[in-house]
Parts: sequence; structure tokens; C-alpha cells
Amino acid sequence: VQLQASGGGLVQAGGSLRLSCAASGFPFDDFAIGWFRQAPGKEREFVAGISRSEAITFYADSVRGRFTISRNDAKNSVSLQMNSLQSTDTAVYFCAARAMPYYSTVPYEFDYWGQGTQVTVSS
Repeated sequence: VQLQASGGGLVQAGGSLRLSCAASGFPFDDFAIGWFRQAPGKEREFVAGISRSEAITFYADSVRGRFTISRNDAKNSVSLQMNSLQSTDTAVYFCAARAMPYYSTVPYEFDYWGQGTQVTVSS
């Protein structure tokens, strides 16, 4: 089982990044997917989630309207488009997979985790 997150980097405030998460080793289309982030000294927090099948999405209040999560089951991948980035978005971003139809906002309810990708937004 592998979840490989990529696409992080350094960007100025107001800029955009697109994160990708490539999955392998499990039936991807049976899993809901979530993106979480963790800033230094802070707990891991939910960012966005997408269900399986109907691809229902949900966002944390702090990113709603700026971030968009999408999935491509044919390619076993999930993306997170991040626009209007702010310094408060600086964190390591993780993708996670949950063997249930719908996403969760709670980290311990996810079964598999990627290694994380660093996003740094300079003000």
C-alpha cells in the first residue's frame, strides 16, 4: 500500500499550488480520501475530503472557496488545487485513504497515509 503526495513547494502569498496524491496497492475507488495538514507545533488538521463513487466533497472552513479536491479513479489519484494561498496555509500536507464510502475529518479514522509534502507560503 502506498500513497505518494507531491506538488508542494514555496509560493508567495496569493499564489497557487496543485498537490497530487498517487495511490497503489489497494482498491482506490472503494476508498474515501482526505487531505490533512500539520504545521510545526500544531496538531494535524483536516483540510478537504472526497467520498468514493459520488465524489461528494467537504472542506474545512479555513480553505473553503480557495481549495478544490478532486479524484480520478482511472488514475488512482487525488488532487488538491490550492488558490489564494496565505501564510497560514504553510504546513506539511498529507493525503489519507479511508475504507469507507464517506470521508471523515478525524485523522484516526483513516487507514492509510502518505508521507507528506511541504507547502510554504511566504508573506
